Amino acid sequence: MKKQNMVMGKEELQSREVEESSCIEVSALHFAYDGQPPLFANFNLRISRGSRCLLVGANGSGKTTLLKILAGKHMVGGRDVVRVLNCSAFHDTHLVCSGDLAYLGGSWSKNIGSAGEIPLQGDFSAEHMIFGVEGTDPVRRQKLIELLDIDLQWRMHKVSDGQRRRVQICMGLLHLFQVLLLDEVTVDLDVVARLDLLEFLKEECDQRGATIVYATHIFDGLETWATDVAYVQDGDLKKAEKLSELQELKSASNLLSVVESWLRSETKCECKKVLNPPAETRKTSPFDNSPFRSSRHMAYYR
Repeated sequence: MKKQNMVMGKEELQSREVEESSCIEVSALHFAYDGQPPLFANFNLRISRGSRCLLVGANGSGKTTLLKILAGKHMVGGRDVVRVLNCSAFHDTHLVCSGDLAYLGGSWSKNIGSAGEIPLQGDFSAEHMIFGVEGTDPVRRQKLIELLDIDLQWRMHKVSDGQRRRVQICMGLLHLFQVLLLDEVTVDLDVVARLDLLEFLKEECDQRGATIVYATHIFDGLETWATDVAYVQDGDLKKAEKLSELQELKSASNLLSVVESWLRSETKCECKKVLNPPAETRKTSPFDNSPFRSSRHMAYYR
């Protein structure tokens, strides 16, 4: 009995250590957009604190959706399905309100009526945008402005996509984060700005123990930057391991060639069946019951 208790105690201790070291935990995630086949089915992922995890996969594999789920933008299952910093990603709104969980992705846009999403191009300065963020450290703000080479006199309706992206990134990083989710935010940056930003983010992880999940298709220089890699294919997690333990990388020239081989070897999987497909309904019209409405019964009199 004592031995059994000791074994049980060790197992509980190990599980607690794993939970404490995990920053992001996804357990048995099921997710589908309305009327679509399930994108994720029994999806599991664990990312440890302080890691810089690359999220890779082909277009449409589910990377952006996964990042939005981690950011609490979609409600999935119960409170324990997606946990960030040991809190429910969707239900515990203080994660985002406190700045501990930050998300940067997509184009910087606003919704205008029937025009839909359009780029943010109002006639206001970069200074107005950046200094309008409350509760920020002036030293950190100045460091980010210099790092991203931002001219505070830039007018948002006259700058390039890359310059607008710099302002967006600066505003997103003003608060100290514990978890940062990045979705292709460096695609508009030039080489120097991208490398400087990656070096800054590496310091955030090394010095403050922050955790970063970065979805990208640009792999230049990431062999030494990233600590982990998670490879998603059609909503399935194919690989999730330390970059230093990745066997393919030991025999390859760079990370790009490894990811290329993964994507080229992908085969088309069977389309996932819709679980509980919604019943097809036809929109009714006030004329549906009209005696003058054409029908197969009236065809007899034609």
